[in-house]
Amino acid sequence: MNGHVRPARQPVGATVLALLLFCAALPLAAPAHAADGPTVKLSTTQAGTGGSVTASGTGWRPNTLLMLLVCGRATPARGVIGGTNSCANGDGRAVTTDAQGAFSKRLPVAEPPVPCPCVVHVATVTGTQATADAVLEVAGHPVAPLPAEPSGGRLAILSDTRLTGSSGLLTWFGAPPSRSLVFTIGNTGTSAIKDPVFQVGSAHGVFAPQWDDRQWQGTLAPGKKAQVKLPVELTAGAHGDYTVSLKYDGKVLAEQPWGVGRPWGVTLFWLLLCLVVPAALFRIGMAVVDRVRPPRPGGAHRTRGMRLPDLRLPLPRSRTGSGSGSEDPPPSTPTLPWFAPDSVPGGPAGRLSAPHTDSPTSPTTPTTKGPT
Repeated sequence: MNGHVRPARQPVGATVLALLLFCAALPLAAPAHAADGPTVKLSTTQAGTGGSVTASGTGWRPNTLLMLLVCGRATPARGVIGGTNSCANGDGRAVTTDAQGAFSKRLPVAEPPVPCPCVVHVATVTGTQATADAVLEVAGHPVAPLPAEPSGGRLAILSDTRLTGSSGLLTWFGAPPSRSLVFTIGNTGTSAIKDPVFQVGSAHGVFAPQWDDRQWQGTLAPGKKAQVKLPVELTAGAHGDYTVSLKYDGKVLAEQPWGVGRPWGVTLFWLLLCLVVPAALFRIGMAVVDRVRPPRPGGAHRTRGMRLPDLRLPLPRSRTGSGSGSEDPPPSTPTLPWFAPDSVPGGPAGRLSAPHTDSPTSPTTPTTKGPT
């Protein structure tokens, strides 16, 4: 009998030990589940205007700046309908999480610009977007039912936005700078999102952004995510510090700074233009002056060098008068530049042969020769 009873007690002891180990493991698993995602808790769920509540949270990124707001027309399940336009922005508070991602901040209770239901809305200011809501009843503030939830999914940004691409040579000469805004989206709703339309805005300095519609072609099923690339283009010649913003369904989802270099090619072009245009005008003016200038005396073409004197030969003198009895004028004595008027060869003063008498009446000179 004893040999049959002892083996039956061993399975009972093993079962009791397994139950003890399972019960001991339950408290350890609960905190791990509670720590999933950022959370926020309030010291009280009801307060009047002028009072305050203490908001505390865990599970946030370490050393992250958070913004705390009292918002109306909102629930933790649907979030803040209408964005921060439904919140008391003037009475918000900022807090930075500690090294463990926890915080605690006292927040004054103020009436939001829209009716309740109300929440304390906590959201990150920089980095990846993260939010959490806690229900708050604002005493004395009107309450209205929430608008019907639209059919469709809910889109959320799951990563930081970044600008990709580079400028080309034409941008150096004033062409419009262009980039691609890249980010990851996720569908947190219950139905698919098809071809969502985003708004991309660019702002220079402190000016308001100029929004342009950008449609992403594709279908995002519930619980799925996808990478989106949207083109961003500035005006021609743009330079300086710009901010690129992303908006969807009336809510600004992300902002990205963009430093654009100066188009130095345009400056070089204007410098060359200031030199070439005056030179061209000067050449044109000189050509006009040459055209309208009156011609100089002596002909348009003048030869430079020595001019030889005019050589004139005497005309033959007629020894017999004309029938009318008139006589030709006496010939002029020919003159040459290298002879004086009285030293012309062959003249009376310049005869080279021996002198003789030209008169026909001169007596005949007798010769020594006898008659033949």
